[in-house]
Amino acid sequence: MSEITAVTVEALDLPMEEPFEISLGTQREAANVLVTVETAAGAVGYGEGAPIPPVTGETQRAALATAEAMGDLVAGGEVTEYRSLVSEIRSTFPGMASAAFAVETAVLDAYCREREIPLSELFGGAPTPVTTDLTVPIVSADEAYEQASRAAEDGFEHLKVKTGTDVASDVERVAAVAEGAPDAHLKVDANQGWTPKETARFVEKLTARDVRLDLVEQPVPADDLAGLAQVRDRVDVPVAADESVFTPGDAMEVVRREAADVINLKLGKSGPLAAADIVAVAEAANLDLMVGCMLESAIGIHTSAHVVSGTSAFSYVDLDGNLLLAEDVVDVNYGPTIEIGGPGHGIDPRDYIER
Repeated sequence: MSEITAVTVEALDLPMEEPFEISLGTQREAANVLVTVETAAGAVGYGEGAPIPPVTGETQRAALATAEAMGDLVAGGEVTEYRSLVSEIRSTFPGMASAAFAVETAVLDAYCREREIPLSELFGGAPTPVTTDLTVPIVSADEAYEQASRAAEDGFEHLKVKTGTDVASDVERVAAVAEGAPDAHLKVDANQGWTPKETARFVEKLTARDVRLDLVEQPVPADDLAGLAQVRDRVDVPVAADESVFTPGDAMEVVRREAADVINLKLGKSGPLAAADIVAVAEAANLDLMVGCMLESAIGIHTSAHVVSGTSAFSYVDLDGNLLLAEDVVDVNYGPTIEIGGPGHGIDPRDYIER
C-alpha cells in the first residue's frame, strides 16, 4: 500500500473564448480549483473542480479553502483506501461539490497511476473514444445560426442550445440553430428558467415550425420536482433532470416522483464514485442517462469521459466545457471526439501550471 504524502490546492483560472451566457448568468472565465495528490510510490494525481455559485453553491475562494481542509483529511491515508477517503471528505463537508470533485478525482487518478491502469477500468471498461455535443449559449438568433453552421462544419452532429429566458426569443434561437445545422440532433437546456406552462408553450411553438427536439433539460427550478413531473406529462419530448440531481438519493427521488425521463449526471455535482450509484438507480428505473459538465479543462472533461467509457451507460453526452475555453491545460483537438487514455484520466497539466 502507498501513503498519500502531499496534497496541493491552487486556483486554476481559464479564460473563455467568448462570454458564455445561460439563464443563470454569464461567465467570462472558468474560475476553477486544481488539486494535486502525491504518493509515497511517486505517483502524482490531478483533480479539478469548477464551482459555479448558482449551481454548486460555492465560490472559487470557498472551494479552495474547503479543498485545503479536505486535503488535510486525506494526507497520510493509504491511496488504496480511496473509497473510505472519499466517504470521509464528503460526509465531513456536505454540499461542497466542486471541492470534493477535485480532491476525489486527484485521489482516484493517483491510485490508477500507481497501478498504471486507466480510470475507466474502475468503472468496468477500457478507455474508448467518446463523442460529445457542442453548446450554443444564449446569443441572438443570427449568432446562433452562425455558431450552429460552424459546428456542423466542424463535425458536430449533436448540439445543445441554452434557453430559459423569454420563450419567444428562445424559440427563435433554437429555430436558427436548426436552420444553421439542419442535420444535427438538438437538445435544449433551460437551466431552471421556465415554468411548466412556458415549457409547454416553447415545445408547441417549435413543433409548429417542424423543429424536432431530442431532449428538454431542467426547464423548471431544481427543487420543483412536481413542476418537472408536470412538464413530463405535458410535452412529447424527453425531459431531463439536471440541477435536481446531485446524489444517488436525489436520483431516487426523481424516480419516485416520476419527474423525468432522463437523469443528467455531472461529476461536478456527484463525484465519480457516487456517479456509479446514480447510473445504477437510473438503469434500475429504466431511465436514460446523460452526462454533463461544468466549464472544466481537459482534467475534468477526461475524467467524465472515462466514466462514460467505463460504464457504457450514457445515451446523451455533453462534455464540451474545455472546447469553450480560450486555452486548455493540454493541447486537445477541437471536434466532437474525445480521445482518452491512461494511466488515470491521462491528463498531465504540469507544463501548463509551470508557465
